[in-house]
Parts: sequence; structure tokens; C-alpha cells
Amino acid sequence: MGLDKRIGRDFLNAGVGFGGFCFPKDLAAFIGISAKLGYDFRLLQEVANINTEQMLRAAKKLEDLLWNLRDKKIGVLGLAFKPNTDDMRFAPSITIIRELQRQGASVKAYDPVAMERAKVIMPDIEYCDDPYEVADGADGVLLVTEWDEFRGLDLTKMKNSMRQPVFLDGRNVFERDTMEKMGFIYAGIGR
Repeated sequence: MGLDKRIGRDFLNAGVGFGGFCFPKDLAAFIGISAKLGYDFRLLQEVANINTEQMLRAAKKLEDLLWNLRDKKIGVLGLAFKPNTDDMRFAPSITIIRELQRQGASVKAYDPVAMERAKVIMPDIEYCDDPYEVADGADGVLLVTEWDEFRGLDLTKMKNSMRQPVFLDGRNVFERDTMEKMGFIYAGIGR
């Protein structure tokens, strides 16, 4: 699949789950068509289940890093389901943020493009003007969408403004060794 130019390596990296409109819709359609034809397509049902579990696993990783999420301030970097779009349809950030809130965390977030659309879906989180405001006073930061803007962050500036230097890299943008040498308590996905 990685050699198929329509898919490529970019869509096979470990992460917090897939979103967008097409793939989740098509997955649900194939499951529905199979059911109408009398076939229980458990494999595709399990793909959908695993995707949801992956999103919830991100919240669980933060909980493990912080001991609990109650009364914690969590910063979220990236809201759209992928970079270079404002598309929030089935975005992993929605499921993750709702789980963080369910466990008692307050959430503030930044996305270079998708915040206006996100505000309609999640009006009960704080929206920030930049990534540094997300980190300010945060107990942990979770990178959900791998925007190029995030790759060039002044990570020292971010760490120094955080209450606790916990960083969950939901798209494996950064290297563990580098982050830990900078003083972060760092975790990635699938590594």
C-alpha cells in the first residue's frame, strides 16, 4: 500500500487515528452493504473499533503520564483531521477532546486553519491564537495534527511556559531523544 501513489507512506504512519469524510464514510458503507447481503464483515467492523480505540488511547496515554486528568489543563495542537485543510469531519481531535473533558480536564487548542469550524462542534474549549498560548500553563500538550508549522516550534519556549513538560506526540513529529534532552516527558504513538 505504501507504494501506491494514491496512499503512500504518509498515510501509513502510526498516529491517533484516521478521520475525514471519505474513509470513515466508505468504511461504514461497506459494513452496511455487507450486512444487507447477509455477511457479518467483522474485519471492517474491527477496523472502525480499533480506530476509535486509538483515539481513546491518546487520552489514556496522557492520563498515564499525568497520573490522572481531573483538573488538568491540556493543550491540543491541531484540530483538523489532517494538515492543510479545515475539515473537521470525523476528526480524531473531537473524540480525544471529548474524552479528556469527560475525565475532568480543561482543554485549550490551536489549529492554523480549522478553528472556526471546530468552534461549531466544540464551543466549550478555549481557542488560542498560537501554539505557545496552548502550552502556557498546560499540564500536558498533545499534538494531534502534523501541521508543518508545528515542526518549527520553539520547543524550549513551549516547555518553559508549561506547568508540567508533558508532550504526547500523536503523529510522531519529534524524536524522543531530542525531546527528552530538552527536558520533556515525551511519548509518541506506536514507538
